[in-house]
Amino acid sequence: MNAPLARLSGGFAHPAHDSARGFRAILNAMARPGTSYGIAGAQGPAPISAAAATALLVLCDRTTPLYLAPSHDVAALRDWIAFHCAAPLVAAGDAAFALGDWAALQPVDRFAIGTAEYPDRAATLIVDHHDFDAPAQVLRGPGIRDQARLALPDADVFAANHARFPLGWDTIFTAGDRIAALPRSTEVG
Repeated sequence: MNAPLARLSGGFAHPAHDSARGFRAILNAMARPGTSYGIAGAQGPAPISAAAATALLVLCDRTTPLYLAPSHDVAALRDWIAFHCAAPLVAAGDAAFALGDWAALQPVDRFAIGTAEYPDRAATLIVDHHDFDAPAQVLRGPGIRDQARLALPDADVFAANHARFPLGWDTIFTAGDRIAALPRSTEVG
């Protein structure tokens, strides 16, 4: 497929239904930390997964500053985002959402954690190509009965992020058509 047509493809086939299903999956993942859900509907260009592409279509628009980590900062994906979301691409410190694999998102201390007056002005990291089958950490907190488990790329970083609560960034993990989330309110370990 030529480049101009590739930009136009990969969006929702049924925008109202696909976006509602995607939003519900993201909402469930944030409300139930450690639980993974199926999410699909979008298919962006490499290297983005279907789950991350769907999350972008649901969460990002022209008012949503987006940072692309080097792992995902490729021309085809920039064009796809410009056409489907129109999200402005910004530096890490200015992002409402950041997309990349965990290594490429480092260092995470450059992302907004909100302020005492506006903790909601924190970034949400979309960690694409997450290894859901890696050894899992124990999670506790809101939305979890007793405990849950989720593989984390660096448990200490997530524990330190939770220690700043109500400040801190939130995380959405994606791979293939799977999604899970770890809000900053979740205790790790």
